Amino acid sequence: MFILASNSPRRQELLKLVINEFKVIPSNIEENVPDGIAPCNCPEYLARLKAEDISVKFPDDTVIGADTSVIIGEKILGKPKDADEARQMLSMLSGKTHKVITGCAVCKSGKCSSFSSVTDVEFYRLSKREIDDYILTGESFDKAGAYGIQGKGALLVKKISGDYFNVVGLPVAELARFIKS
Repeated sequence: MFILASNSPRRQELLKLVINEFKVIPSNIEENVPDGIAPCNCPEYLARLKAEDISVKFPDDTVIGADTSVIIGEKILGKPKDADEARQMLSMLSGKTHKVITGCAVCKSGKCSSFSSVTDVEFYRLSKREIDDYILTGESFDKAGAYGIQGKGALLVKKISGDYFNVVGLPVAELARFIKS
């Protein structure tokens, strides 16, 4: 049996493209990253923690953990706590290219393997009005970087280089190949 160690509705929908049947058992680990881990390595580190946490309880099952970060420069943009923080994040991304990195981990029988998928996303230069209008959609508040490419956030994106589904939250093609290997 496969288990997804995430409560994300987007990941659950995407995983259905890879696996027909799976259980959802979210990990409740504290998402703390020790000092010294580079921002680009944080998603894979957290994905492993989540998968290992659930795998200990279900060692005979294949557990999949995932974590997605939006990174601009050396700064990780998490989920905004309010409209002001969402506005700050979207202003930082305006007219620039940032990285979306999803770490994926697959654990079974005490063994865990992982990988990271990286997509570059370039935003159009956004006016204050465009940012405020987007925040009013409500999409900003449960997404890293304060936007969702699969919704109205698509209107902010000038171009991407890499896996679209990685930006949504799960690099499905790469994960399918990783599981098969």
